[in-house]
Amino acid sequence: MSKTNDSPKIVGGDSIQITIGDQARGVAAGKDVHQVIGEQSQVRVTEADLATVRELFAELKRQVEAQAPPESKHSAKERVEELEEVVTAKKPDLTTIEYVKKWFDKHLPQLAGAVVSVLVNPIVGKVVEATGEIAANELKRLFGQSKVHSEPQKLDTPVTSI
Repeated sequence: MSKTNDSPKIVGGDSIQITIGDQARGVAAGKDVHQVIGEQSQVRVTEADLATVRELFAELKRQVEAQAPPESKHSAKERVEELEEVVTAKKPDLTTIEYVKKWFDKHLPQLAGAVVSVLVNPIVGKVVEATGEIAANELKRLFGQSKVHSEPQKLDTPVTSI
């Protein structure tokens, strides 16, 4: 009697063997596999969230109107409009967000903090996070935050005045 071999006999062609871990996502196996993975967020943005974002940008526009010198006011308003448009887009253009922030740093540093305060607002973070994890993570990276969409954190140690 002959002994059988448990491995498949390969007569020609390819042999593909894969092992998939527990947390695997977007796995494809085979020959000439082409794959496009769409990113979907579980975060849902409400109309109230969008209204809050619009109000944040309206306040920023008021600050630009009040504080920007006349020769820079028009350009600053254009940058704020551009920023609002890309933040609320289906896919935020993070390059534009970074550009606008740098523009304010260079041309109107007295308003740069107001721009950043809009961008780091948890509601703005939620809107960006809803477009996908990659965009949210990139926004976090740009502004050095550990979380874009989060509750306020409590300090572990009490703050004392000096």
